This record gives sequence, C-alpha cells and structure tokens, in this order.
Amino acid sequence: MARKLYTSGEIADLLGVTRQRALQLVNDRRQDFPQPFDTLPGGVQVWLREDVDAWVAQHRPPLDEDPEGE
Repeated sequence: MARKLYTSGEIADLLGVTRQRALQLVNDRRQDFPQPFDTLPGGVQVWLREDVDAWVAQHRPPLDEDPEGE
C-alpha cells in the first residue's frame, strides 16, 4: 500500500497560508507539528497525511466556525 504524503507546499495549500508560513509552522517545535516522515532527494521533506490531518483537526478550527463563538 502506498503511503499518502504531503509536501510543505501541499500543507500550505491545506492550511490556506503561504509556503513560508507553512515552513515556519512545521519547523516551530512550539506548534507540536508532526515530524517529517522522510526527506527525499534534494532535501524535500514529506509528512504522513494522517499525521498532518490529525494535527489540523486538533489545532485549527474549521473555516466555517466562528473563532469567537458568535
């Protein structure tokens, strides 16, 4: 079975942020972002989709949810 992976660019698209901001998130240990699954040739890091999706579900509210509860 092939693993489903995200690159930092795909993480940026998923979160609706720039690639630079996505790189800040994945490299900031305070964000508790999952560790990369692997580093591909050329230094491209990849993350397991299930790990990233779990982090998003825990740390990011759905876009249609009002963060102030109104």
